[in-house]
Amino acid sequence: MPSMSSSLLPPPTCSSRLPPLRSFVGLRRSAPLFQVRERAGAVVGVASGKPGYSLRLGVPALTVFRSHQRAAVIRNEHAQNADFPRNYSKREKKPFPIPVLELRRRAKERMKAAQGKPKRPLPPPKNGMLVRRLITVAYKVYNARILLINNLRKLMKVVPVKGCKYCSEIHVGSVGHPFRTCRGMLSDQRRGEHDWGSTLAEAVFLPVEAYHLEDRLGKRIPHDQRFAVPRIPALVELCIQAGVDLPEYPTKRRRKPIIKIGKTEFVDADEDDLPEPEPDRFKQALLEELRFDEIIAPSNPEETAALAEETLEAWETVRDGALKLMKGYAVRVCGYCPEVHVGPTGHKARNCGAFKHQQRNGQHGWQAAVLDDLIPPRYVWHMPESGEELQRELKTFYGQAPAVVELCIQGGAKVPEKYKATMRLDIGIPSSLKEAEMVI
Repeated sequence: MPSMSSSLLPPPTCSSRLPPLRSFVGLRRSAPLFQVRERAGAVVGVASGKPGYSLRLGVPALTVFRSHQRAAVIRNEHAQNADFPRNYSKREKKPFPIPVLELRRRAKERMKAAQGKPKRPLPPPKNGMLVRRLITVAYKVYNARILLINNLRKLMKVVPVKGCKYCSEIHVGSVGHPFRTCRGMLSDQRRGEHDWGSTLAEAVFLPVEAYHLEDRLGKRIPHDQRFAVPRIPALVELCIQAGVDLPEYPTKRRRKPIIKIGKTEFVDADEDDLPEPEPDRFKQALLEELRFDEIIAPSNPEETAALAEETLEAWETVRDGALKLMKGYAVRVCGYCPEVHVGPTGHKARNCGAFKHQQRNGQHGWQAAVLDDLIPPRYVWHMPESGEELQRELKTFYGQAPAVVELCIQGGAKVPEKYKATMRLDIGIPSSLKEAEMVI
């Protein structure tokens, strides 16, 4: 093919060993030529084929790529507007936090790097010891959780929270939202409308439970002992395994690393030669949950705003601290149901009732858990600052926020930067349905 006279694409530089490449690959000799020439404010392309036939294309000059121009890109850690968290179907398995192919690639790299080298001793907590730097984090998370529950019960006496009587949906406000999203009992007779009533703090801050392990490295819980092992909040169990000592939930603390005698078998080291254990310098005072008769609501708006700020700070402390603990201590979740297990391997209790559990004989499909599995954010609709009630026809203009965050914001706390993307604060809400239809 003869060389093109157009300077739109310069010929590439090739190695002397390879034949020179064509500027346009795949064009035949009889194919129409395409020429580009600029004019003021636009670029005109003329495609010529058979004699007497031509096609003029005009596009703005800004759409043409130029190698000598560089666009300034402003980056921000938080997006201006973001989509709501996806609600997975009950028939759909949860995605893995890290793809399986990536896990295999990392495993191959570790095996290749370990060839010809002596085996390294197991690091904590795999060797049965505690991670020293996470003990203070565990105490902080435990106390922040208790403070969060107590403050939520106080705030809910001032800021009303409604819950549907037939499904698990809640709404922060004096009147429930009008959206027909109920899937509970007799929802077809009510055409999906919710029947709102009062609710408790457990509906705002969901209590995810897990089995308590007396020995984190012990044998897996069999199906026959599923009722003999106590179940406690999963976040509390994570704090106990990370170093928090609770007398009502004893756990085994090792002072020497374990001795591996097989791939899955080990024995405890002899600790008789060690001196008496000294008082734990990491131990801190623990808070307690208030009884219902001890909960006192704030008396003025200033106290309500201060309580909301303290509650929001406790929420962030719980989330950030739990994320740090999950990086050191393994937490598992079932890929089909919300069952959570704190430990290196999941339990053997066959109590999964999710989609097609008969094919798995009720066994869970354990995989690595994410933060939202341990602490569900529970997104609710965000009320506009104007105080107007939500309208069913303007549903696409409203935003969402975690229930705890929305409760604190209505109590007088400032909006955190990380939640502004899903709250859609910069989107104007039309005043009428006619105005909403004019929006492109």
